[in-house]
Amino acid sequence: MEAIKEFIKPELLIIIPVLYIIGKILKNTKLIADKHIPLALGIISIVLSTIYIIGNSNVIDAKSVLESIFIGITQGILCAGVSVYVNQIAEVQPRKKE
Repeated sequence: MEAIKEFIKPELLIIIPVLYIIGKILKNTKLIADKHIPLALGIISIVLSTIYIIGNSNVIDAKSVLESIFIGITQGILCAGVSVYVNQIAEVQPRKKE
């Protein structure tokens, strides 16, 4: 848990449960194949993170635009990874004792 707080910006942590819910909706509605849900969540997360980063930074030149996009992409990938990881942990069923 500490690693998550160390690498993901605190204000972007809200994206993780949002992605988890979107993933559950995609799985239940069968809009896309299950194997493509992590990719969809990754794209959604990158878009949301990038929008947030650009919206809250002083974008004044090409360097700051590229920096904001880079931060948005990396933060989006991290948030999507945590969301998918949490989903996989939640789906693990405890083994029955024989």
